[in-house]
Amino acid sequence: MHTVRPIQQDDFKQWLVLWNGYNRFYGRYDETALPAIVTQTTWSRFFDAEEPVFAYVAEESGELLGFVHYLFHRHTSQIAPACYLQDLFTAEGARNKGVGNTLIHTVYEQAKQASCPSVYWHTQETNATARRLYDQVAANSGFIVYRKALSVPVNPE
Repeated sequence: MHTVRPIQQDDFKQWLVLWNGYNRFYGRYDETALPAIVTQTTWSRFFDAEEPVFAYVAEESGELLGFVHYLFHRHTSQIAPACYLQDLFTAEGARNKGVGNTLIHTVYEQAKQASCPSVYWHTQETNATARRLYDQVAANSGFIVYRKALSVPVNPE
């Protein structure tokens, strides 16, 4: 039986394996698609009290089975913060065993504690495996995501 807990500094090596699998799935595994500084910055944000970015992991017998990353942000149509579930990934051997469901419900609980009225996320239309789960735990809002890539430095400091 797996448990879910906040990510810890000593989870980095196992998290990185999962993170690389997640990014490989979305076609951004190599350095040109996802620079190492992005991974390093993402990791550091989980432990920065000034950042509204959080991570939980699912584990069993010391092995990480999956992760969820989420963040809180302001919203123009509500006073309460919004909760965006940004990343969800489970190891291939942990799929269809309730890990993703547990991670999503963990975010729901964290959002409730932050007085967020809802949680939202995106996935690719073709991600049929994940969508089977998502259709059970949330409603498809019907929104379409538009994106325009802009040429800006990765680290604009």
